Order: sequence, then structure tokens, then C-alpha cells
Amino acid sequence: MNALIKSALATNAGYGITLLRIVTGLTFAAHGSQKLFGWFGGYGLAGTGQWLESIGIAPGYLMAGLAGSAEFFGGLALIIGLLVRPAAVSLLVAMLVAIFSVHWVNGFFITANGYEYAMILGLISAVLLIEGAGKLSLDRRIAG
Repeated sequence: MNALIKSALATNAGYGITLLRIVTGLTFAAHGSQKLFGWFGGYGLAGTGQWLESIGIAPGYLMAGLAGSAEFFGGLALIIGLLVRPAAVSLLVAMLVAIFSVHWVNGFFITANGYEYAMILGLISAVLLIEGAGKLSLDRRIAG
């Protein structure tokens, strides 16, 4: 197997990272489905795009599609443990954009729409990027 692919899929992380990965994946997939499909009380692409435009992030529809896709498909990748490191990169970028373009001005605490929650999700994404998918993952099985 190509050394680059093998190193991207390899993991020495244990079962704990697997649990963290799955729960975080479910969280991201749910948030992404709100943005893309309007599920779980979300506004869908049109509504999310309008909101992004209203806070100065343009083009709103495209940005909603990018953020929603990163969260939904990245979350699914985390859940099944396939291509976890590339998914973690896209999720980390999405959380950094959310922190600095939406939440930073509101301070730390989530109760004031601060960056606390996005920071934790970004931190978990960074940990998954470093550690890999864990013992119970397709990545580990493919890498051998």
C-alpha cells in the first residue's frame, strides 16, 4: 500500500478515541443535517445561507453548503471510522471559521453564543487528526 495512504489511515489510538470519535461524529452529522436538510429544527441551505449573508459571510448559500457538507459528511466519516484524518481537517477548519467569524465577539461561554462549544469540537477534531481513528475503525482495518 502507498506509504502516504497507510500513514494517513494508521492509528495507535485505543478504544477511548473510538468512543470520542463516534459521539463527535454524531454531533457533527446532526449539525450538518440542520444546515443541509433542515432536519432537527434546522433552517436548511436557504435559511442558513440567508443567515450567513445577514452576518456578512458571503456568498451565504455556498458557505452554508460548505459548512453543512463538512459537518454532515465529516461526521459520517467519524462515525464509521473511514478517512478520519481528512474529515478531521475539514471539521477543524469549519470550527475555526465558526469561532472567528461568528462566536468570538460573544466571548467564551456558549450561553452568550460564545466560542466555547465550537472550540471543544475543534479541539476534538485536532485530537482525531493527531491520533487517528482508533482501534474500532475502517481506517485501522485498511491500514493493517
